[in-house]
Amino acid sequence: MPSQKSQKIDLNAEYPCPCRRRGCLQLITLTEAFGCNRCQQIFVIEENGYVIEQLSTSYPYKRSWRWSGYRWVIARSSGIEKLYLPLSLGVVILLLISGLPAALGSGSGKVLFLIVFCLALALLPALMVWLAYRR
Repeated sequence: MPSQKSQKIDLNAEYPCPCRRRGCLQLITLTEAFGCNRCQQIFVIEENGYVIEQLSTSYPYKRSWRWSGYRWVIARSSGIEKLYLPLSLGVVILLLISGLPAALGSGSGKVLFLIVFCLALALLPALMVWLAYRR
């Protein structure tokens, strides 16, 4: 079984595209950057040659990968990505704690509407986390 230890990226070697689009990374002449022949993304080499980082992306945080010898492994250098789940759970719990007693305390005609509304508000952060991590 191949090891998970990061290997230095060789500028003369061929690598698969980390975006999983079955492309191949090719060296861009006179730079320390690679370009994918399939998805047209550009990747620069960071951290003394052990990490590539994606440029010109619509993703809100920089995406980077390490080469394990046979595949790309996501390099999580930013601590903000680890806060998505606890923050979302906190918002969901806060909305449920504040909204459900108000829904149960109101008249019987509005109870169902308010419960559905509170649950929809609670699912909004979960949808945001799913959209952020879906790729």
